[in-house]
Amino acid sequence: MCSLKKIVSALALGAMMAVAAAGAAGAKEWKTVRIGSEGAYPPWNATDTSGKLIGFDIDLATDLCTRMKVTCEFVAQDWDGIIPALQQGKYDAIMSAMTITDERKKVIDFSAAYGTEPSVFAVPVDSPLAKALSLGADRINLNDQAAAKPVLDKLAEALKGKSVGVQVSTIQADFMDKHLPNVTMRTYDKIDNAGIDLNTGRVDAMLGDRSVVEEVLKATPGKMVIVGPNFIGGVIGEGMGVALRKDNADLKAMFDKAIGEALQDGTVKKLSTQHFGYDISPK
Repeated sequence: MCSLKKIVSALALGAMMAVAAAGAAGAKEWKTVRIGSEGAYPPWNATDTSGKLIGFDIDLATDLCTRMKVTCEFVAQDWDGIIPALQQGKYDAIMSAMTITDERKKVIDFSAAYGTEPSVFAVPVDSPLAKALSLGADRINLNDQAAAKPVLDKLAEALKGKSVGVQVSTIQADFMDKHLPNVTMRTYDKIDNAGIDLNTGRVDAMLGDRSVVEEVLKATPGKMVIVGPNFIGGVIGEGMGVALRKDNADLKAMFDKAIGEALQDGTVKKLSTQHFGYDISPK
C-alpha cells in the first residue's frame, strides 16, 4: 500500500503535467465552476432551512475552489438525475459523495479520491438479523474473493426471504445486484426514506455508506443498529471523487492538484473530523 505522501506527490506531478498539456492545447480559462450536489446525504451534503447547500462536500469544494482561484457556484440536484444533468451542462462538476467506479467511468471522468468509506447494513435492534448478520469479520475487501465469498454466502442465507432498502443508483444497489441477487431490494430516492421504512418494518434491513447510515440512525435513537462487516473494494469502488465530463481534462487537473494539496496540508482530515468525527482521507 502506498503512503499518503507518495499518493499526494504522484497526484501533484500528474496534475501539473496535465495542466501544462491543457495550456498548450489552448484550454478554457476557468473563472467560475458550477458544482452539483444532492443536498440530502448528510453529513456529506445537506440543505439547511434556508435552502442553502451545506456539509463536508460543500466545505471541501469551497476550499478547493479557493486553491484553484475560481468562484464556486453550487447547484442542488436530485441524485437519480445528477449524472445526466452534468452531461447536459447544468454544472461543471459533481461533489456529492459520488464513489469512483469502473461503471461510472464509462460515461464520466473523476478526480483523484478525496474521501473513502465502507458500506454497512443496519437492522432494528430487536430483529433476529441483528445476531444473524454478525458474521465474524470486521471488514471485508470484496477484491479478496477467497475471504469475501464465505461471508457473502452467509449473508445471502441470513437475508433469505428478507428485504433490503438502498438508495437508487448507488454502489449499494450495485452490491445487491451482484452479490445478493436473490434478496429483495427496495430502492429509495433518498437514504433517509429507507431508514423510515426500516424503522416502521416495511423493510428488514438497509445498506449504505457508514457515516450516512449512522446519521439516519440518530433520528430514532436506540431503535436500529449497524451490524455485520464493513464492506470495501469491488463494487464499493475506489473512494469519493469529483465527477466531471470527459472533455474537461483541464478542470480535472485543477481539481487533482487542489485535492492533493488539501490532503497534504491536513484540510481534508480537519473537515472530515469536523463533519464525521473521524478522518475519511483516502489511505
